Amino acid sequence: MKLKALVGVLAVAGLAMPGIASATNGYFSHGYGMTAKGMGGAATAMAKDSFGGANNPASMVFVGDRLDVGVDWFRPIRSAERTGTSGPATGMNFSADSGSNDFVVPEFGFNMMMGDKMSFGITVYGNGGMNTDYEGGQIANGTACGAFANGDAGPYNALCGNGKLGVDLLQLVIAPTFAYKLTEQHSVGVSPLIGYERFKADGLQGFRNYAPGGSTAYLTNVGYDNALGYGVRLGYMGKLSDMVSIGAAYSSKIKMSSFSKYKDLFAEQGDFDMPENWNVGIAFKPISSTTIALDYQRINYSGVKSIANSSRTSADSPVAWGGVANSLGGDNGRGFGWGDVEVLKLGVEYAYSPKLTLRAGYSHSDNPIKSTDVTFNIIAPGVVTDHYTLGFTYGVGKDAEVTMSYMHAQENSVSGPSLFSSWLGTAGTEKIKMHQDSLGIAYGMKF
Repeated sequence: MKLKALVGVLAVAGLAMPGIASATNGYFSHGYGMTAKGMGGAATAMAKDSFGGANNPASMVFVGDRLDVGVDWFRPIRSAERTGTSGPATGMNFSADSGSNDFVVPEFGFNMMMGDKMSFGITVYGNGGMNTDYEGGQIANGTACGAFANGDAGPYNALCGNGKLGVDLLQLVIAPTFAYKLTEQHSVGVSPLIGYERFKADGLQGFRNYAPGGSTAYLTNVGYDNALGYGVRLGYMGKLSDMVSIGAAYSSKIKMSSFSKYKDLFAEQGDFDMPENWNVGIAFKPISSTTIALDYQRINYSGVKSIANSSRTSADSPVAWGGVANSLGGDNGRGFGWGDVEVLKLGVEYAYSPKLTLRAGYSHSDNPIKSTDVTFNIIAPGVVTDHYTLGFTYGVGKDAEVTMSYMHAQENSVSGPSLFSSWLGTAGTEKIKMHQDSLGIAYGMKF
């Protein structure tokens, strides 16, 4: 019976792929599993559902036999502008809002006990993603954009390309999870991570002279490309007393195959690995009805050149002057300039009654984007830092429950000098900003 249930979950897991998009802590989600999402993402030292493959593999052996299925409505509102252009850059001011604001983010988790000390399960989750979709035509024909467009007629989009401007990055992780109790109160776990990515970019024709091939053939407007990869997450969980639990988890970089269609866009010929990350947490129960959880997470974007390399090189000039190694797509090619992100997550859970549990949380993260890298990040404005969450679980039967969560990410912005100033003189100041909301519901069942 348990094996049939597992096979069914694996078959349904593929449905998670369409529509995943997330950009909160950089481009990682603020939490994984509806319970964690209601507590600001804090979950490392808790065993509430079958999302240990995303949070802490060691927690799964304390969960028991369980199935969780949920969906999040995610709404990021993004915009960008350029002001104060003059001289050769006159006429390149713009203001635009990104479209495609509504996304559906599914989640799946399954766990089954294999005796008293072992468990096997699977977690399927969207690791993150980026999506922007700006209408073109903000910059008129006859401006300096024509020099970047190699004679292509305008009007142009915000980055001097033609037509719509934006990217669509999806990241899906399937995490089979094995956990083992070392003692009744201490466990370890491991999750092999199977990664899938899908990506496309549009409207970047203005950067063709900064690509090794000097064309758009492997740079933009070539449709979706796919990548597969692998990594591993390790975890530990310990119940030190009836009041205190601790946990820790480490995820290696998920090494992905390259986006061959975009080998002239991302550094190292289209490489876009999922970054290494780790988290530690503590959960404290001052009274039987209340749990306070605190997590610390670090996401090492600096280990992925296509994300971390600066958008500015020592020679901000076409490949003929700057060298292929520092070009778009080169071995040390331009990137988005993202720094590592540290995240603090605080959550409170209160058992109001045997059927109803209430939750609230807050998380704060670093902003990975520096003011010097705003131009490239017009298409990836992952600037929000503060998240406020609410949630609850309500029992709908002896072994079933419904969980809901809400998240609001406060608006944040980053401003800085336009990269076009390196080429045109005074190209003004650019500003990117974003705020987010999400509302999710999940069904959990013990069996």
